[in-house]
Amino acid sequence: MRTRSFADMKCSIAGALEHVGDRWSLLIIRDLMFGLSRFDELQASSGIPPQTLADRLRRLQASKVIVKHHGLSATGYQLTEMGRDLLTVLAALREWGDRWQLHGASGPPLEVFDAQSGSPVELTMIATETGQRVSPRHLVPTPGPGADERMRFRLRAGDRDQTTASESATRNLQPDDPDHDSHRQAWQDTMETM
Repeated sequence: MRTRSFADMKCSIAGALEHVGDRWSLLIIRDLMFGLSRFDELQASSGIPPQTLADRLRRLQASKVIVKHHGLSATGYQLTEMGRDLLTVLAALREWGDRWQLHGASGPPLEVFDAQSGSPVELTMIATETGQRVSPRHLVPTPGPGADERMRFRLRAGDRDQTTASESATRNLQPDDPDHDSHRQAWQDTMETM
């Protein structure tokens, strides 16, 4: 069964899923981050069927997430800069899986420490201008320069009491828009549980 492409969506999450949104692909990327590189290592680590592995490796190469090396000095697959940037995505998935004990083990199967201090590390959100940690309850999503009407609709969806779906799809959400504050409150109410 062929899945629908997300290529036409103006959404960073959809675009990322278009490149690596397959569970096997993420496990391949995980293993490449651990230093595995050969086909047989990748297959043995995850138990992925060989034909599926070959297909996912081709897709990841086409998406420029990995490269394949042929030669005496290097053989196998390696992450590109684009692929290495997925470290935070995998760390977020790992932390989420640990928090909700989705690993099926008695404790986290992997822990990560700072090489210099020896302290455990965790992902956090930082305000770019202040360098300060930001709590999820203080995050406010707003349309970016590339936002289309679908994104604006999504951002207003939390304010269904004041705005109908058809109005939401045709209006821009600006900081001075009355819906902006109610949307911000809906987002913050959702984040309060975090």
